[in-house]
Amino acid sequence: MIENQKIKPSQVIGPLGEPLTIDSLPPPSTTRWVVRRKAEVVAAVNGGLLTIDEVCERYSLTLEEFASWQRAVDRSGMQGLRVTRIQHYRDLYERQLKF
Repeated sequence: MIENQKIKPSQVIGPLGEPLTIDSLPPPSTTRWVVRRKAEVVAAVNGGLLTIDEVCERYSLTLEEFASWQRAVDRSGMQGLRVTRIQHYRDLYERQLKF
């Protein structure tokens, strides 16, 4: 019975090592997405606090936009989320794949 229930944690560890809860996530009205806020949302999904569908609905994001945040964090950490460095990290990742 228990394995059929969806159990979500009450908190997860955020990108800076702090505990994240639903209440400490960026508000749904967020329009300015700085690196820290993006990383917190990615950490919430990775930790099971929210699902991808819940995040997309809560923040009015497309699946592609959120997936790009996840890829950036996976490849380059929080720095990969910096808008001014996206092309640099993309090129670096593509060069690494060639070798």
